[in-house]
Amino acid sequence: MLSSNLQFLRRKTGYSQQELADLLEIPRTTWSGYELGKVEPNINMLQKISIFFHQSIDRLLNQRIDFDELEIARADTLRVLAITMDQDQRQNIELVYSKAEAGYLDGFQDPEFISELPKMYIPNLPTGSYRAFEIHGDSMLPMPSGSLVISKYVESLKDLKDDKTYIIVTEKDGIVYKRIKNHIAEHHITAISDNDVYSPYTISYQDIREIWRYHAHIVFSDARQQKADWLQETVLDMQRKLSQMEKKM
Repeated sequence: MLSSNLQFLRRKTGYSQQELADLLEIPRTTWSGYELGKVEPNINMLQKISIFFHQSIDRLLNQRIDFDELEIARADTLRVLAITMDQDQRQNIELVYSKAEAGYLDGFQDPEFISELPKMYIPNLPTGSYRAFEIHGDSMLPMPSGSLVISKYVESLKDLKDDKTYIIVTEKDGIVYKRIKNHIAEHHITAISDNDVYSPYTISYQDIREIWRYHAHIVFSDARQQKADWLQETVLDMQRKLSQMEKKM
């Protein structure tokens, strides 16, 4: 409860994490920890935050502040995106490899962290902000593990399209690549794997830190072999299920 309230109040008042941390005389990483629920402020800091936002400590700790307003705000604009530019004032495409995932979850709002990520440039992209994420695992086969998914930043959750694929950044699941169904009235999405072995699951709007719509991808392995392996595994899976059905008959 506290972490979501602090995140809402900061965004509502228009401060960046760094600006608010400076005003409260704490490191940005400490405030980020508060918002992520990884660090709990002590009583002195709670009093300071309470005075700053004109909210009682009891309300900060035990009551979800303006939940409906929070959902509307998140549906309108997730946040201000940290970006970097090259020497020709073109927006970079930062690369987020799987080994950098943990750092990205803590630093995605920090321009300094973003500036240290590897970068690439792709000409003639449509207007927007793009980032490349390395995906891992087999949940989105036939797209192989290790592919780079180049995605466009989504500013409004209301703009999410059913049956399209997205990079979704949450604290609980980290960085995942899924097909989605958007449930605007219920304030959540359903995340669906292309590999039927994995069951769909729900992600609340409130838990989404960032979301990026698929634009293109780069495969570094033999795509034909990957597809053949996937087809072979699919056939074997079907044979196993048929065998189980026959045993029950």
